[in-house]
Amino acid sequence: MSSPMATPELDEAIDVDVATSENLPWMCIVWDDPVNLMSYVSYVFQTVLGYDKKRANELMMQVHTEGKAAVSSGERDKVEADVKKLQVAGLWATMQQAG
Repeated sequence: MSSPMATPELDEAIDVDVATSENLPWMCIVWDDPVNLMSYVSYVFQTVLGYDKKRANELMMQVHTEGKAAVSSGERDKVEADVKKLQVAGLWATMQQAG
């Protein structure tokens, strides 16, 4: 003869907000490379992505010191276009979904 199973009673409902992969933005990552000068990378960030000189230099230094930097984010189509433009300019750029 088996004993009855105890079932816990919950007093409150737990609402969990789960971010689905469809909701997460995409990021354009620029990687450090041994080819391009830092001044050129900063120039590309200004001319291709439209950053002012100060922000372009900050991102360039992040690429140089940390090995990579997220230089743009948003919808997949926009980020794909940014990656392509940066690659045409000779930078090592990839994209990944945030999260």
